[in-house]
Amino acid sequence: MINDVERILLTEEQIHQKVSEIGKRISEDYRGKNPIFVGVLKGCFIFMADLMRTVEIPCAMDFMAVSSYSGTTSTGAVKINKDLSEDIVGRHVILVEDILDSGVTLNYLKQYLEVRKPASIHIATLLDKPARRKANIYPEYSCFEIPDAFVVGYGLDYNERYRNLPYIGVLKPSVYS
Repeated sequence: MINDVERILLTEEQIHQKVSEIGKRISEDYRGKNPIFVGVLKGCFIFMADLMRTVEIPCAMDFMAVSSYSGTTSTGAVKINKDLSEDIVGRHVILVEDILDSGVTLNYLKQYLEVRKPASIHIATLLDKPARRKANIYPEYSCFEIPDAFVVGYGLDYNERYRNLPYIGVLKPSVYS
């Protein structure tokens, strides 16, 4: 598995430091607001768990599962596979995603959730890849801006593999081409 990684883009230590910084910012910004973290499965689960452990205020969590990718490219069509269990009316929602790439999925989800009348919706993402942005959407909380490369690890996958890597690595093109 490690032989499939061209290079390590972000080390485990870099990730944990930045996640902790974002958690502290969220704690300050949402003090007294009891936000609900909504994770976009599957990729967010490691980032969201680590992020929530750094947040020092009362908060809740829920998950959504969506699909919009086939292999390494977005299909452009977003399908909700699992919707929220919690009511978000009047709640401050922090939409947690592993990577903001084209923005199509997060833009769709944000509009989908806004109909439910939350107090606010903000985005927290581990990785921001603006070079591939197709939708006009930007994260309020972002750990790292990365170049246009196919990355895996720390929850991110290619065909359900590599999620367990403790770092973010660039996948060799020969693996997915």
